Amino acid sequence: MPGRRARADRARQVADVLRHQIHAGAYADGLPAEQDLAAEFFVSRNTVREALAVLKNEGLIDRGPRVGTHVAVRKYDHGLDALAGLKETFKGYGEVRNEVRAAMRLAAPPAVARRLQLPPGAQVVFVERLRYLGDLPLSLDLTYLTPDIGEQVLEHRLENNDVFALIEQVSGQRLGAATLALEAVSADPHSAATLQVPDGAALLMLERLASLDDGRPVDLEYIRMRGDRITMRGNLIRSDS
Repeated sequence: MPGRRARADRARQVADVLRHQIHAGAYADGLPAEQDLAAEFFVSRNTVREALAVLKNEGLIDRGPRVGTHVAVRKYDHGLDALAGLKETFKGYGEVRNEVRAAMRLAAPPAVARRLQLPPGAQVVFVERLRYLGDLPLSLDLTYLTPDIGEQVLEHRLENNDVFALIEQVSGQRLGAATLALEAVSADPHSAATLQVPDGAALLMLERLASLDDGRPVDLEYIRMRGDRITMRGNLIRSDS
């Protein structure tokens, strides 16, 4: 068996469990006292203090004398099990609105043309939106649409509509599937200012290629989401292979 674990390792373990509990909506009335958390996790109070310091540095909790420890911000769950727009995803949290920063026709970069199965140099419709939940900026979305779909999408208001819903409306087809990649990136100064986060803050970068139910790709998105306010969640099934 390994020897005694360093206190920093045990503190990280405590912080991970507490972070999950916070994201799950626990501690509405504040976190338990240090001695209670120490007893719950079978660690020292110094280890608990280190764990709480980690969460405070992340901006998840506030601490103060005589006021205790309270949740500072909560995250919003974004599912990975269904193909849905942001408005559909966060309909239970409040109103999603869009600040349309660009909506134009342009020549597709070669990589975009390949992903959308278009000939080199083909025109696409490009849309950039800053997306809010209430007054909170949550994501910066860059979307490339195939020209036949995109031209019709531009005829509709983008401020209060999900592009996915508009694609289905104008095409008369359902969206069928999407491939995606998710990674952590640091906020560049421009993205940080737009999303109202510090330079270098953690962002979730989602690349998603959505296709109609006939298999034709029509929507390629690069989405920067605030890592401090969004948690990606999904259900996974282990395959027989």
